Amino acid sequence: MGNATGRANAGSTALLTVERQDAVLTIGLNRPAKRNALNDGIVLEIGECFARLPDDIGAVVIHGIGDHFSSGLDLSELTDHDATEGLIHSQMWHRVFDRIQYSRVPVIAALKGAVIGGGLELACAAHIRVAEPSAYYALPEGQRGIFVGGGGSVRLPRLIGVARMTDMMLTGRVYSATEGSAYGFAQYLVEDSGALPKALELAERIASNAPLTNFAVLQALPMIAEANPQTGLLMESLMATVAQSDKEAKRRIRQFLDHKTAKVKPV
Repeated sequence: MGNATGRANAGSTALLTVERQDAVLTIGLNRPAKRNALNDGIVLEIGECFARLPDDIGAVVIHGIGDHFSSGLDLSELTDHDATEGLIHSQMWHRVFDRIQYSRVPVIAALKGAVIGGGLELACAAHIRVAEPSAYYALPEGQRGIFVGGGGSVRLPRLIGVARMTDMMLTGRVYSATEGSAYGFAQYLVEDSGALPKALELAERIASNAPLTNFAVLQALPMIAEANPQTGLLMESLMATVAQSDKEAKRRIRQFLDHKTAKVKPV
């Protein structure tokens, strides 16, 4: 992991704590008194962070300040919305979360405490999720008389399945961190207070990958996985050809052949 000399404030605001640690940008949701509930201001600022990513950033970590990742949508913002305003509001969230999912660099979410509603939708837009034992997952929209509006109905079923999401929304079922790790909410389950350090460790490792390979994993792999097999195989061949022709790939392959890099071993 990077040392303290690599850390710098990178444009923090009242709603976000933004820092960079070498090639990793960290974005902290900074409304701890509200369990990091997401209002329009914080969502728009997240969008601006991804719209202005410095060229030398290789990975992003999103986390929550305080005891929770995010308790979801700040419901106080919905009270005065009519149908048109509600549609515009939802599509604004879609645009911001699309910037995360289709970011130039991989995004890791460090999860603890409440990962609820819109907070879960935000986590789903990340590419890797690391959870602490305190994390819990829920979609209380059914009990609130509303529906997910931040892309959850598209992204979450791809992680846990339609049936499980249906159960959550109809019954208010809450999943623990342990259950979440088994069912696909998060790829990693770590010890107490370990989500952010693990996320930073993974981010630094990912940032050291060849940029074109990271791009292929983020942009091509999801499309290949959802394509029909023949289209997917053709896309794979094309992406493999582009990746292996890159100068960085040739340099890394030569290093491996010259025994300058370690072989893969179990850890």
